[in-house]
Formats: sequence, C-alpha cells, structure tokens
Amino acid sequence: MDGRGRIAESLIDGVARACRHAADLLIGWQRFIRRWMKPVLELELPRGIGAAAASLLLLGSAGYGVVCGGHGATLMQELRDFRDASANTAGFRISAISIEGEHQLTRQEILSAVGVTPRSSLLFLDAVAARTSLMTHPWIADAAVLKLYPGRLHIAITERKPFALWQKDGKVSVISSDGVVLETIVAMQFASLPLVVGAGAEQKSKDFLAMLVKYPALREQVYASVLVAERRWNLRLKNGVDVKLPETEVERALDILVALDRDKKLLSRDITVVDLRLPDRVTVRLSDAAAQAREDALREKEKEAEAAKKLRRKGGAA
Repeated sequence: MDGRGRIAESLIDGVARACRHAADLLIGWQRFIRRWMKPVLELELPRGIGAAAASLLLLGSAGYGVVCGGHGATLMQELRDFRDASANTAGFRISAISIEGEHQLTRQEILSAVGVTPRSSLLFLDAVAARTSLMTHPWIADAAVLKLYPGRLHIAITERKPFALWQKDGKVSVISSDGVVLETIVAMQFASLPLVVGAGAEQKSKDFLAMLVKYPALREQVYASVLVAERRWNLRLKNGVDVKLPETEVERALDILVALDRDKKLLSRDITVVDLRLPDRVTVRLSDAAAQAREDALREKEKEAEAAKKLRRKGGAA
C-alpha cells in the first residue's frame, strides 16, 4: 500500500483510540457519581416538603418586600401590639404605675422614656432596657424599674440638680454639677444660678464655685466666672470690673482681693481691671475717666509745685 493509504489508516486508529478513552472516562464518572450520590438518590423526602418549600419561598419574598418597602418598623410594632394584647387578655395588663423621685420631669416624660403606653403589658416589659432608656435622659442620674406581677410597675429615679448656667459660643444652657447639659433653654426658675463662661467651664466649675463660696462678700459681686484657655479663671463683677486670677494659688489671690476691698474699698473705685496673676504684686487699671482725672490732677500738682518754687525764689531775692 502506498504512503497515502498508511497515513489514512493511522488517522483512523488515532480517532478510535480517542473514542475509547472518552468512553472509559464517562464510565468512570458514572461509577463515581453512583458511589457518592447513592445516599442522596435513595433519600425518601417526607410528604409535603414541596409545599413547605413553596411557603418558605413566599415568606422570604414577603419579608424582602417589607424590608425594601421600609415597613419593617411598622410590622414590628404591630407584632408587639399583638403580643401585648394577648398578654393583657391573659391578665398581665399594667393596671398601676407608681413613680418616685420626679421633680423637674413630668410623669408623662418618664413613661415616654420607659416606653410604656396604654397597650403595654407587664409580662413583656423589659425592665433592664427600660432602665437603660431612662439613664439616657440628661435629668436622670440613676433609675430603677421594678415589675410587680400581675399588673403593677414601680419606677424610682434620682434627678440631677441644676447647678449653674454655662455660656459657650453665645449660647446659655443649664448644667448639673457634673457638667451634664440639662436644658438648652433657660427658664426663669434657673435665672439666678451662677454663670460660668468658656470651653471646659462646665467640667471645672464645681470646684471653683465651691471655693468662691468661702468668700460670700465677693461672691455677691460676681456676675460671671470666665475660664480662660481652660487653665485659669477671671471674675467679671456686676459693676464691670474684671479680676484676673492666677492659674495656681487661687485662694491666696482671693484672700488678697478680699482684704484690699475691705481695707481700701478697691472694688468700689473707678477701675476696670484688677490683675492678681503675679504673686508679688497687684496691678490695677483705671477707667478712662479715672485715668484722665488722675492725669489732670498730676498736672495741677505740677503747676502748684512750679508756682511754689517761683515764690520761694522771689522771697530769697528780697
């Protein structure tokens, strides 16, 4: 046979070998699948599994629609209402609520903070969560929530006390002694509280105002205590005088100021600033009018002194 026939025969043999190899691989995969998938193929599914799967699919689709439509909160509230209504029917309705320790807060404000409504049931009220919610209110320093089955709820709170007015960036707030802002609108009942001014003053005012209490005569004259650079205090008096206090040894400086006012009536004079920042001296700045008057008086004294000198010279010549 010529070369062309031998080439054709070799091509046919190659194709046949490839086909046999592919058939062997297919048979091997079939054996593998039967061996490992036999438990699954022989598994008998319970009756109704298809309906259950369809129900789950529908519930999942509905839940997805609720979330995407933004109705999740409404749905949860309706579920809570249904739950509470069932508990109330079973005898766990909140029939009596006692509140202890409220002074600034109203009963309704406290119940709103707890989350109690006319539909709430005692059975499903979370006392820990209710206390946590109460503690987020600025007026409440401590709280306790007690469930007394079947239908009584007791709430005890400890309110913070208004301590001072704090001014920062032109805004005045009512603060407690620990620096918590209680109200951003100052009611008339808080207008007489001491005024502190500046960043950080709400946190540092407790100790400073306690120190100022030791000097009642001076405290009566203070309009505002101003914290400077969060390091030291200035006093702005009601007559407009500014008292600059040192960063340290503040009580020593206050002792000096009180003594000068008692003995020399310093704070009643026509001055604008008393500087006590240096330990070895007190610097006083006169008002513009007082400074002008002092300058005029000095000039008048100079004129009188010059006239006296001239008289003495004339007398000596005579």
